[in-house]
Amino acid sequence: MGRATVIDGDTLAIAGQHARIRLFGIDAPESTQPCFNEQGRRYPCGSRATAFLSQLVGRGGNVVCRPLDVDSYQRLVAECDTAAGISLNHEMVRAGWAIDYVRYSGGRYSVEQRDAQIARRGLWAGTFDAPAQWRQQISR
Repeated sequence: MGRATVIDGDTLAIAGQHARIRLFGIDAPESTQPCFNEQGRRYPCGSRATAFLSQLVGRGGNVVCRPLDVDSYQRLVAECDTAAGISLNHEMVRAGWAIDYVRYSGGRYSVEQRDAQIARRGLWAGTFDAPAQWRQQISR
């Protein structure tokens, strides 16, 4: 599809595309969302998720996305792969920097999430609010 710029842990912008792309079926912490590491210290998990997605996309930033839907913010909802064929959606959950958003995914990333939980990778190394729950709390 084109050269991607990472907006946050589950959103991309593609050069030449008007709509942003929301990665299907996953939910990453928001940029200002705090989490707590294994020692109970607060850290910016949303920034870490964004940094990990940036690392996956790489310097060249070329991705191929398969649009599945359009969300209420007029973003394309898609599954996206790097030029090397690595699924961004799966890798974000496998690394523990996003969770399986079962409400939309139907559990598509449940194996990756279970593996991340068992290995205590990313968010699972400490404690955190599910991103949707955190968004709901701050909007009150």
